[in-house]
Amino acid sequence: MCGIVGIVGRSNVNQAIYDALTVLQHRGQDAAGIVTCDGDRLFLRKDNGMVRDVFRNRHMRRLVGNIGIGHVRYPTAGSSSSAEAQPFYVNSPYGLTLAHNGNLTNTEKLAEDIFKADLRHINTTSDSEVLLNVFAHELQTMGKLTPQADDVFEAVARVHKRAEGAYAVIAMITGYGILAFRDPHGIRPVCYGRRDTPDGPEYMVSSESVALSGLGFQLERDLAPGEAIYITAEGEVHTRQCAENPKLEPCIFEHVYLARPDSIIDGISVYKARLRMGEKLAEKLLREWPNHDIDVVIPIPDTSRTAALQMANALDVKYREGFIKNRYIGRTFIMPGQQQRKKSVRQKLNAIELEFQGKNVLLVDDSIVRGTTCNEIIQMAREAGARNVYFASAAPAVKYPNVYGIDMPAAVELIAHDRTVDEICTLIGADKLIFQDLEDLVSACSEGNSSIEHFDCSVFDGKYVAGNIDKAYLDKLENSRNDAVKNGSEAARAEALAENEVIDLHNAS
Repeated sequence: MCGIVGIVGRSNVNQAIYDALTVLQHRGQDAAGIVTCDGDRLFLRKDNGMVRDVFRNRHMRRLVGNIGIGHVRYPTAGSSSSAEAQPFYVNSPYGLTLAHNGNLTNTEKLAEDIFKADLRHINTTSDSEVLLNVFAHELQTMGKLTPQADDVFEAVARVHKRAEGAYAVIAMITGYGILAFRDPHGIRPVCYGRRDTPDGPEYMVSSESVALSGLGFQLERDLAPGEAIYITAEGEVHTRQCAENPKLEPCIFEHVYLARPDSIIDGISVYKARLRMGEKLAEKLLREWPNHDIDVVIPIPDTSRTAALQMANALDVKYREGFIKNRYIGRTFIMPGQQQRKKSVRQKLNAIELEFQGKNVLLVDDSIVRGTTCNEIIQMAREAGARNVYFASAAPAVKYPNVYGIDMPAAVELIAHDRTVDEICTLIGADKLIFQDLEDLVSACSEGNSSIEHFDCSVFDGKYVAGNIDKAYLDKLENSRNDAVKNGSEAARAEALAENEVIDLHNAS
């Protein structure tokens, strides 16, 4: 899960890209980067940290140019090195920069092919750098001194034939324009919009529509699976379907947790989808526990608020805010390492004791992944005086790792993996536990866009829509994502922060 943005403007776009990245900060807090283009010169700034920390006034002044792309990142394989920060750059052909959200599932084969057949060197472990070099090679084989839209789209079509997995991509061709494309299954989101200025229209591509609306752009539409959009530096827009057999199968976890509620993804309002999740979960609770003794419904902020509110309404039970959130602590789902996540829960949330004392409380969260966070929160509720603490998850039990760009940990670290609901309930310390049914979750989302026949629900059902995922791949993924690896990477990250500034182009540092 990362955030990507690209803008073709009529004046300097540095501030607009910065503002868009702050809106997309929830998609990644590990690193941030912006590259702009002024004529045939590139200006790049990227480093570890939040957007507000990576970019200072001196950096912004040097990020000149009317086109540019940006990225916010969180690591999907345990690495926190600043060398993994995006966008990535290669000088041939034309000078290309690229930012990527998702995860390639055939990275090792591609990297081998790139070295042996394409004669290109990969400098990091990032699949995004691999993807950039694949695209660069395919574009270079067009053999044109000046790239045309047809050449760009043909290169994307060849990328689709080589790359497997999930990828929403924004790339910039120095001096020529911005390209964005989406994998043939449309797993990760990307959309584009337009705003009119006295000097002419400006265009923006982003992971989520909320970044468009926040900057005054009108959402045009989402990119279709396999589709590419090429916007020239002069503002000419070209689109083309570049995949042979595209099928929209978007990641359903975007609606559960990843996306902001004020976004619209593939025609589905995230907010409305979460309301329906709350309704359907309440219906299940009433079927299984018609004589419940719940006094109050309390959400675990922030993502679960929408579902919890609708659940309280459907149950005819009071809704109360029982936890106050410290806004200066990052999302614990993103934080690598069990101890860091556990410690941050107490720093992030504080209970309002009056809402818990002597009450039977139903806590509602968007999902349960490792179980560490909800275990800590249930203890906090009991310490605040709750008589009984029940727990509801707006999503089904997360049983399988994600291979498409979400840092779901190794299967053995997922609390629901090979466990029953009763066993999970005991482990998290709740008096009762209820999960959303997968059919209800799919229904809650598909009601927003009935043309979507299937979602990627792999973390719930273990079915990977892009295929070619076997036990050997999952075992290798587990070795790269477990907490031991991440704890080791934290030491590397601290060392990198102490020693490195950033490698910039043309004095953007």
